Amino acid sequence: METHPHRPVPRIFQVATAPLQAFFRLEASSGILLALCAVAAMVWANSPWADSYGALFDAPLVLGPGETPFHFTFRELINDGLMTVFFFLVGMEIKRELATGELRTLSRAMLPLIAALGGMVVPAAVYAALNAGTPAIKGWAIPMATDIAFAIGCLTLLKGRVSHGLVVFLTALAIFDDIGGILVIALFYGTGLHGEWLLGGLALTGVLWACNHYYVRNGVVYALLGTALWYALHHGGIHATIAGVVTGMMIPARPTRRGRDVLEELRGFIDELLREPRDEAVRTQQLLHIEEQMEDIEPPLTRFVHLWHGWVAYGIVPLFALANSGISVRGMHPADLLAPLPLGVLLGLFVGKQVGIFFFTWGAVKAGLSEMPGGAGLGQLHGVAVVAGIGFTVALFVAGLAFFDEPALLAQAKLGILLGSLLSAVGGYLLLRLARAPRPQEG
Repeated sequence: METHPHRPVPRIFQVATAPLQAFFRLEASSGILLALCAVAAMVWANSPWADSYGALFDAPLVLGPGETPFHFTFRELINDGLMTVFFFLVGMEIKRELATGELRTLSRAMLPLIAALGGMVVPAAVYAALNAGTPAIKGWAIPMATDIAFAIGCLTLLKGRVSHGLVVFLTALAIFDDIGGILVIALFYGTGLHGEWLLGGLALTGVLWACNHYYVRNGVVYALLGTALWYALHHGGIHATIAGVVTGMMIPARPTRRGRDVLEELRGFIDELLREPRDEAVRTQQLLHIEEQMEDIEPPLTRFVHLWHGWVAYGIVPLFALANSGISVRGMHPADLLAPLPLGVLLGLFVGKQVGIFFFTWGAVKAGLSEMPGGAGLGQLHGVAVVAGIGFTVALFVAGLAFFDEPALLAQAKLGILLGSLLSAVGGYLLLRLARAPRPQEG
């Protein structure tokens, strides 16, 4: 069969796509894209075309046959549907860290767990103190979250000035933040519990556990079960995106066989394959056999994370930011920021986060429970604690749950989130830029 040599890509296309390829190779690229979408939403919502913003994301949609179809808006499709995939990825990331990562032992997990506890309790207390006795108290959980994409993106811009140990510490802290946020959403932001649907959800969770136990690797099986669980939780009164977390936690995280065993087995097979001439059909079958054996080394969880990470980081989360960050500031005055709700969110993120994380971590180190992550100094620890106040994605999500039927309060909460996250990003960056850079052995 005649073969054609690979045709080189025209130079003009290489020049045109090189900046885009460089952007997506940048570790901070997902955070940058997220920020651009948030800014675009703000500009759009305050432009002469503001009506089109609302018309697009509030457009009614209908799904399903019969007399009882689903009625929802485009924004609800993003927030309740696509964000389930985001939480599916979060669930897999949590499981990976617990199974094989930084949280696999109690000693490794203790310090970020304590720090995350401080970073959740203190911001919630700050918000509650300012909003006690008002309808806005429902939003007490808004400033509890850390946006891992934004936070890690901010640290990426400071390469060489932040030790690797601190980056790992912040990542683990954000994972515990996610766990706390998931529990809060499940327990406090439902719509009233319905036992029969929850029993159905429990049964589906049992089936997912069995799939994990018996090492089912087919993604379609998990997709169907996860969709059924979403439906059950939606009717059961627990926010349906929790189905994504549960499904993600049930994906097998370990390989079926040791990599060394598989490679030793394949070594002889490949030697024989190279020695003996075979026709193309036989060789194809042998290559498929090698591919199947190699699949035993890669756990399904790793494969699914690789599959979905790009779609979530560069598609779903930016779209969520675009749909939820469009706050109209027409008619607002600077004094409006001093209202208890936006001020509670802003201070919770910018002050509560850094105070809670810094002092809980410092106290744990002083008590001898753990060493300072990465051998960092107090200045670097303080900078990372400030960066952790970037709440954004999950904070916007919780705000939407808390004030879904009160648009005026929701707009105030979003304003507090945006300003608190911005102050945390800029303040943390400047603190880390001015702090003493780590010595080589610290990184």
